[in-house]
Amino acid sequence: MREQDTSRSSRANAAIDPSDPNDSTVPPGNAIATALGMLVVFTVLLGVVYPLAMTGAAGVAFPRQAGGSLIERDGKIVGSSLIGQPFTAPGYFWSRPSATAVAYDGTSSGASNLGPTNSALHTAVADRVTALRAADPGNTAPVPIDLVTTSGSGLDPDISPAAAYYQAPRVARARGLDGPTVRALIDRHVEGRVLGILGDPHVNVLELNLDLDALVAGKR
Repeated sequence: MREQDTSRSSRANAAIDPSDPNDSTVPPGNAIATALGMLVVFTVLLGVVYPLAMTGAAGVAFPRQAGGSLIERDGKIVGSSLIGQPFTAPGYFWSRPSATAVAYDGTSSGASNLGPTNSALHTAVADRVTALRAADPGNTAPVPIDLVTTSGSGLDPDISPAAAYYQAPRVARARGLDGPTVRALIDRHVEGRVLGILGDPHVNVLELNLDLDALVAGKR
């Protein structure tokens, strides 16, 4: 038994011979040190250097987008073209409804997750239709779906051209403008599909309302 134990110990010691230049076996201590070293290097490289480099490159190539696509008027930031805002006055175009607890809260983006048979969804849609009808009783056109349903993010800043044109009579009447003038304003804000094939035509509500304010102010 002692001879067998001695033989096994000799073979184990012979498996790792630091003095043998031809021995490619890595001692356990060296393997752990190598692994920890690679962990530190790649953490710094991919967790610090790469994000900073990409942020810097984006800031140079796309400064507006990298800064949050902020919109300024008279030197003040009034919002972002990426996040919707609530508009409820009849003289403004209304945004797509928000699904967040606090309307258009960018820190809690998310959908309502209500299925098509959910009674809460039916009630919410009916209430929104009622509000739109009450704001413009003479408008008997079908209500565009995006004015009564929320988007997947709950923060959608855009509405469809149909939703904007649907609201044009109400806005024109509240602002003392003629219909063609308001429709022409909408026309200028319709953005087409990306590369002609991606997405759908849309209108940014905040930008449209800001230009509406400027239009009314210019007529005074």
